[in-house]
Amino acid sequence: MTIAEQRAVNSKVSMLPGATIIARIRRLLWVSIVAGVVYSSLVRGSKSGCPGGVDGSGGYLDANGNPTQIPPECVSLTLGPSPLVVLFIGMAVIWSLGRVLRHAGDEPVALRILDRSAVAIILIVAMSVVVAQIWFALIPLYGINGSGTYVWPFPFGSVDMQTMPMTA
Repeated sequence: MTIAEQRAVNSKVSMLPGATIIARIRRLLWVSIVAGVVYSSLVRGSKSGCPGGVDGSGGYLDANGNPTQIPPECVSLTLGPSPLVVLFIGMAVIWSLGRVLRHAGDEPVALRILDRSAVAIILIVAMSVVVAQIWFALIPLYGINGSGTYVWPFPFGSVDMQTMPMTA
């Protein structure tokens, strides 16, 4: 389908030269905004727990059920969006606009670049949501006691860890 036929089919597009490219840039911006909002909304989660507990006399128990004088450490993990994914979305828009200005010789090439950027943004956001949620679900809550190495879902999500002593 030629450009003239596309304009005839879509009467909402102006006859201004480059109007189709401007409309596609507007669509890319909307895709980016919606993807950022969806990502920020879906990459949320929290979990917390205290290994051990309190016995009948008010004393503390460790994770194995043995009495202890020291209150067990409670752990709270909170998942939130990573600023790197949001930065990627913005950089993808800027990169695609620069690529259109430098490398697009005609309108179909420019439209292809803009469309591929929109698809890349959607795929990266979808992958980031899935990876961050699965990774967060697999982080062991018990056993976090300041020892060992724990890998957070970086760069797909940001995890905030807080520890505090258990209250009786």
